[in-house]
Amino acid sequence: MQADGPRACRFGRRWYLNNESWHPSVPPFGEMKCILCWCVSGETHCQRQECPPAACASPARRDNPCCAKCRAPDAPPETVRDATAEAWSR
Repeated sequence: MQADGPRACRFGRRWYLNNESWHPSVPPFGEMKCILCWCVSGETHCQRQECPPAACASPARRDNPCCAKCRAPDAPPETVRDATAEAWSR
């Protein structure tokens, strides 16, 4: 038996059309923005975003959370806000 057209893909509880791409959602982590999946004739294919190696001692992830980049030598270090400590200090 032949299908009338390209088949869709099922990923988790959702269906995706042929040639459609998406970032998978994996409970309890949520959407995996560094992974891209796509549907090809009823088969799901997924791949993690490939990143070039950072050529510095302390790379930053400001522009792209999936890939680290080196900061400019005169750039201030990134600060990370601790929401838990902030909530307790109120």
